[in-house]
Amino acid sequence: RGASARGPLLRRSVDQRGRALVRVAAAHGLVVVVLVVLVTADVPRAVGVVPITGARLRRSLVVQARPEVVVGEPVGVVLPVDSALPPSLGPSLRPTRAAATVPLVIAVIRDHPEDRGVLPYGADPATHVPAHRATGDAVKRALETLLIAARHRSFWALAIAFAICGATTNGLVGVHFIPSAHDHGMSQTTAAGLLAVVGVFDIVGTIASGWLTDRFNPRVLLLLYYAFRGVGLLCLPWLLSDSVHPSMLLFIIIYGLDWVATVPPTVALCREIFGDRSTIVFGWVFASHQVGAAIAATAAGIVRDEFGAYTYAWWGGAAMCAIAAVLSIMTRASGKETRDRRSPAPVQG
Repeated sequence: RGASARGPLLRRSVDQRGRALVRVAAAHGLVVVVLVVLVTADVPRAVGVVPITGARLRRSLVVQARPEVVVGEPVGVVLPVDSALPPSLGPSLRPTRAAATVPLVIAVIRDHPEDRGVLPYGADPATHVPAHRATGDAVKRALETLLIAARHRSFWALAIAFAICGATTNGLVGVHFIPSAHDHGMSQTTAAGLLAVVGVFDIVGTIASGWLTDRFNPRVLLLLYYAFRGVGLLCLPWLLSDSVHPSMLLFIIIYGLDWVATVPPTVALCREIFGDRSTIVFGWVFASHQVGAAIAATAAGIVRDEFGAYTYAWWGGAAMCAIAAVLSIMTRASGKETRDRRSPAPVQG
């Protein structure tokens, strides 16, 4: 996906041009709902995409004032929408529905809360000071921030842990759950429906994770999240069968709650350690998420071809989760990182 390369630059662009760029995705989600209803007359499937839109809108409001309260972007809920569109129609509609969001964005979206006369979500009216609107070369600052962050062990701990997050969500389960379930006799439609349930519980889990991150140590939260995910992957080979049973549903619910729950505490740690540079640092951390997903997707396919089953891929994912848990709990701000956090990043312009 292009998200790996876009992440740092997008977050720098958000620094410069506000949250309107993020909200384009929300408007795009609304267009998808309308298209699904018009093309298939299937309202329940279309409604499945609404929580994604709400999550993106909410996220666009919270990053400025409370970056630790971030709502994730569930992938599984998109599956019923994609399956609802005829195969020959879906790809051809993508440019059209993307272009259809432009008038909506121009009409109703503004770059900054101040443009609407409101405060950022979670900001204290008594102490809030509007952030300086950065200008300058986005590419240059993104690369400069990477060079600064790369000198700190905490950055690599967060990046490697988040790469494992991507590997065990998008890379393993997102790509290979359906074929693995099919290997055990489950129909592809049923397996896709289970992934859709993951997406639904992802919304709940990520919102809850934002609430927990406000109140508890994000390092401990990440430790627990990766531990639960690892246990689930360890048990998955014994849970797969030709039908849906209670233990499989329990796995789906827990994995859904855990899917993007890692984002709020990871953002909080970036903010704590890297201060004013945290949004760009998280962009690079997020890039590692996509790299991890790509590597895991390829590696799991090789495992399936070589051994005839996904068992070792699931167990490998469980082992990686153990590594991510240890890295997360070890993340600390060094003295130099603390000084960097207290010193605002220079604004180009």
